[in-house]
Order: sequence, then structure tokens, then C-alpha cells
Amino acid sequence: MQGRDKWCAKLTSAFLRKWWFVLGCAILLLLAGIFCAIFFMKLVGLYIDHELVLREGSQTFDWWAHPPVRPFVHVYVYNVTNADEFLNNGSKPVLDELGPYVYSEDWEKVNITNNQNGTLSFNYKRTYTFRPDLSTGLDDDAVVVPNIPMLSATSQSKHAARFLRLAMASIMDILKIKPFVEVSVGQLLWGYEDPLLKLAKDVVPKEQKLPYEEFGLFYGKNGTSSDVVTMFTGATGMSKYGIINRYNMRDKLQHWTTDECNSIAGSDGSIFPPHITKNQTLAVYDKDLCRLLPLRFLKEVTIGGIQAYRFTPPDDVFANNEHNKCFCPAGPPCSPDGLFNVSLCQYDSPIMLSFPHFYLADPKLREAVEGISPPDAEKHRLFIDVQPEMGIAMRARARIQINLAVSQVIDIKQVANFPDIVFPILWFEEGIDELPEQVTSLLRLATQVPPIARNSLSYGLSALGILLILLAVTCLIRSSHRQSTLRLEGHVVAKPPPAKTPSKDSNGYELNSRR
Repeated sequence: MQGRDKWCAKLTSAFLRKWWFVLGCAILLLLAGIFCAIFFMKLVGLYIDHELVLREGSQTFDWWAHPPVRPFVHVYVYNVTNADEFLNNGSKPVLDELGPYVYSEDWEKVNITNNQNGTLSFNYKRTYTFRPDLSTGLDDDAVVVPNIPMLSATSQSKHAARFLRLAMASIMDILKIKPFVEVSVGQLLWGYEDPLLKLAKDVVPKEQKLPYEEFGLFYGKNGTSSDVVTMFTGATGMSKYGIINRYNMRDKLQHWTTDECNSIAGSDGSIFPPHITKNQTLAVYDKDLCRLLPLRFLKEVTIGGIQAYRFTPPDDVFANNEHNKCFCPAGPPCSPDGLFNVSLCQYDSPIMLSFPHFYLADPKLREAVEGISPPDAEKHRLFIDVQPEMGIAMRARARIQINLAVSQVIDIKQVANFPDIVFPILWFEEGIDELPEQVTSLLRLATQVPPIARNSLSYGLSALGILLILLAVTCLIRSSHRQSTLRLEGHVVAKPPPAKTPSKDSNGYELNSRR
């Protein structure tokens, strides 16, 4: 009791002047705690958005332009082991999956130009280095694969005049071109001289010439790309942060039948608009894919103690359905389920993309060949793990299989026995396992500290405010009670003034005070 009285005395002392000053401070602290509980994370979000904007000189810009990560590309080649039996006897092709052949990738953005509309333009520069220490073989291993330039030419000639097909057969006979070729893994990927391409370079009109002199499935990717990409920086709003605005000065594709399917408004897969929710559909654009690839939430994952959302394409992304009708401009028949026809983007070469081992595709495609094991979602699914608050890709696996859709052409004897078939060539996996510690430590700081700080501030300020309110009210009540008691006690013990005794003389008579 004595200690409480001392506190009340201090609260009503000259130092704090009056109890209402304490009560006012307490209410302000309580309101500050409530404010922190409601708005603290929003303020932190605004600060993060400001720091994420791609502005020259910032840490975010440096990491975006020169990513502190080294992705790896794992390549698996389908080696044809019975090419002669397949051509001569109609046997089912037998494939031997070789690999992985691993390449490390150094990538950066070069020729960066800031634009006035909140975008910047740049070129990708990628450098691939073979890693024999991580590979199961050397990239000079010989493999037998379909002759893609030849089979593309014969498939394209299927509806041409018959004399053109006969002429093509004669040319191939003279040049000794066969439906299968034996090349090294490195040649298949990065390029080799092809007699048909060499011939086309000399005889095809200039405006119809192909932009390359060699054939390789990854030809032209090792080095600085000539493609100019324009991307939103977030300076005019984070809703389009990291979204591609233009590709080679075009704001959409020209191949498909609707604007939605021709859209290129997607990420490149490294950064996304922040504050991602599980209900969102992300989109990634890649020139080789020739479309936006939608990604939907699959599950929550934890990477280095940081929560992330895993996004993956929906099961019907390459389905032959009404939703994908716009990707079939020539009309039915369209690609079988699980295949995507990119021939319009590959100079009419009948290239079909799928997921590895025909994952999510018609089982008949895999059953048409031997040597491909059943697909496994964990091994063959494409996914990206994104930190939702900041929109940064923390782990990714881009898994794609390249196939060749071969059409039988009777008039060309070299492929007369080659049936209509979707022939798998190779599949690759490109991605990263984790970000460097310098990046993840900042992500932990940005994602884990603010909630703790919010709780500490909101609960701490609120508790202190409530404590001061209770203390001030208690002191006010006690002060009022004490004053009432003092007034009551003063009224009870008060005595009337003593009556005056009249003075008397020596004879006993009362004297008159007035004279």
C-alpha cells in the first residue's frame, strides 16, 4: 500500500503535473500498438516495394543484372539403337537414354537501357561450360538421332507438288543424306554443318534464308542474344514488376488466333510481382516456347528456413481442348494431348514440345517407342518456388522434352518407310537449387524480422498503454477517495467555539461589556 501511494504521488507530482497527462500518454501508446498491429506490415511492404524497383545503382538492380547464381543444365539424349531395323523392318524404335550431360550457366543482362515509361531494355548473355565432373559421359560421346533438318524438309514437302518431292529425293541421294545421323552430344546441342542447310544457303532466296548456318538444338544460345527484351521495372507500379512489355519491339506474338494466346506479358522466370497469393496464376514467357506458360500454386515449401510457394503448370496446359484451341491456327487435327506445336516459331520445322518422358501426355506417345520409363512427377514436372512477399524465384526446374513430328512421305525413298511418329530427341532440366547465402540472409531479414517486430511493438506498446491507464485510473480513484475522506473527517471532528463567560464584579453582578 505504501509503495502504491508513492507511485500515485509521483504521478501527481510536479514532474508529471497532472494525472490526465499520464492517461493521455497511455491512450497514445495503446493506439500506437493497435496501429502497429494493423499497418506495420503494410508499411514494411511499401518499403520492400520501394527497394525492389529496378533502379540503377541499387542492390536489387545489381543482382538482377548480374545474378549471383549459377544455374545448371542437365541434358538427356535419346540414342537410337536400332535405326536400320526401324527403317527396314518396321520395328519399334528402341531408345537408350544417355546422360545427364551437365553444363554450368553464367548469365547476365547487357546493353541495358532505361526507358521513360518505367521499363528498361536489355539483351541476355549466357555462357555455357561443360562440367565433366557432374556428367555421366563426355559431350563428344557419339549418339544416333533423327536427322532433324532432313525430316523437317520432307515433312514440309508432304503437301507440295510431286515433282518437288522427287527432286528432293534425288538431291538427298546425291548428298547421301540419311534419316538418322551420328553426331556428338556437343554437336547436337551447339551445332554442326548440315549439307541441306549449306545447300539452302546457296539456293534459297535471301528473304527466305534461315538465320543460321549450322544446325543445333541450342544453336545461338551460347553468347549474347540478339533479342531485345523490354521489361517493367516497377517504377510505375509493382503490379507489372518483372513483366515483359515488348520482345524485339513487339508487344505480342503473331502466330496464334487470339490476343490472349499471343500475349507475352509474363515473367522471364526470375522475378515476379511481389505479394503473391495462392490463388494467383503466374505466367512465364520464353521465346522458344512461343507462348505464355501459366503456373498455378501446388504447395508450400521451405528453403533455407524461408517459406516459398511452389507453382507448376496445370495438368491441361498442353491438352487438346477448347481452351487451347487458339494454339491450333490451322484447325483440326491439332496436337495430341501433352504436346505443343512450336513449328510456327521454328521456321516450320515440325518441333513438338512436351514434358520429359511425355509426362501429362497421351500414353500412346511413349508406347510408340521402347526405352522410355513411365513419367514421374517429382523427376519430370516443371516448377518454380517463389518467395511470395518479394516475388523472387528461390528454386526452379524448367524441364522440357524436344520431339520431332515425322510424317511419312512415300515419294521420297529415304523416308518411305518412316511412319508417322512423334520421335523424342532429348530432354533437359535447367534450374537452380538455392540462392547464395548473401541473398537468403537478406530474404530472412525481410520476411522473418518484420512479423516479430510487429508483434513486439504492438503487444509491447499496447501492454504499456493499458498498464499506464490502469495505474492512472487507480491513482485517480485513490486520490479522489482520500480527498473525500479528509473532507468527511474534517466535518465530524470540528468543535464549536467556546461560549463567552460574562464578567462579574466583586458583588456578583454581571458587568456590561459596553460602556
